[in-house]
Amino acid sequence: MEAAVFILSLVDCCALIFLSVYFIITLSDLECDYINARACCSKLNKWVIPEMVGQCLSTMLMLVSMHWFILLLNLPVAAWNIYRHVKVPMGNMGVFDPTEIHNRGQLKSHMKEAMIKLGYHLLCFFIYLYSMILALIND
Repeated sequence: MEAAVFILSLVDCCALIFLSVYFIITLSDLECDYINARACCSKLNKWVIPEMVGQCLSTMLMLVSMHWFILLLNLPVAAWNIYRHVKVPMGNMGVFDPTEIHNRGQLKSHMKEAMIKLGYHLLCFFIYLYSMILALIND
């Protein structure tokens, strides 16, 4: 049971790493003017909900399996994703809005957030991998 939880978390974490890299590449394309703001924001907004669901799934798996340290590690990122989605101003296209992405350094802010999430997911990947190996050895 414990090994299955960590295998699912590992697969989920791989998907979240892929999404973080996708966000970084898409935002850097916007920064270099390879795509316009509307195309970039529509691409990124399409993946905000799946990212939030993936992070909440990982958090719920740790809650159900009673791995409290990893739950406490996942909880702030899941809460941040939910907060970011709930606090979208009325009239905006989504978390990423083409009319505001170049204002007030939002592009740099989104890029920094994507980099931090990539580092966080890589850290979680190795924690899940270690925990999965430990669970398989103990079974």
